[in-house]
Amino acid sequence: MQLYSYFRSSAAWRVRIALAYKGLRAELHPVHLLREGGEQYAPAYRMLNPLGVVPTLIEDSRVFTQSLAILEYLEDRYPEPALLPRDPVERAWVRALALTIACDIHPLNNLRVLRYLEMTLGVGSAEREAWYRHWVTQGLKALEIETARPGWRGPFALDSAPTFADVCLIPQLYNARRFGVDLQSFPTLVAIEQACLALPAFAATAPEHQPDAPREPTP
Repeated sequence: MQLYSYFRSSAAWRVRIALAYKGLRAELHPVHLLREGGEQYAPAYRMLNPLGVVPTLIEDSRVFTQSLAILEYLEDRYPEPALLPRDPVERAWVRALALTIACDIHPLNNLRVLRYLEMTLGVGSAEREAWYRHWVTQGLKALEIETARPGWRGPFALDSAPTFADVCLIPQLYNARRFGVDLQSFPTLVAIEQACLALPAFAATAPEHQPDAPREPTP
């Protein structure tokens, strides 16, 4: 199994978490999203992933793209330990939270979008970061309401074990902090984050622990 990843990509981190949680090993191939204009745009990589994004997973010569599709593949092929509940109502709820992050929050603060705002449309860095904070905050408000529902026991988004919702949430909170989003209004989300980061599958796969992470902090 091979995983094409970038240390700070939240989508790639989702897959790293799932692999680690299920005890699966993958050979890591770093794809630097900034170096030389972005290694993801190299012709060889675009043959694997025509959109030029990470992650890309390869197993048995089959190529898988899009983090949520990869999570579903891993869940189907390696069902234990599970990252989706058995109950169909709970599965739908977990998927809804994961999709809120992957489809409604993340695309608006993706590196491609932020670079287009700044480099093509001429949006200043301060305005670009204000854009980021606005859309992330709107999404986190919805997630806080969903997770802080009556009867929530925790410590994870659904119950006593992590799911796709947690796998997507933790990288998003990491990115939110990078851009100065105030998380004080989201105590349930922060509590879930603390529970997740106590697990090796989440902590060990964090950006700062990746082989392609800079040895010195980056802004």
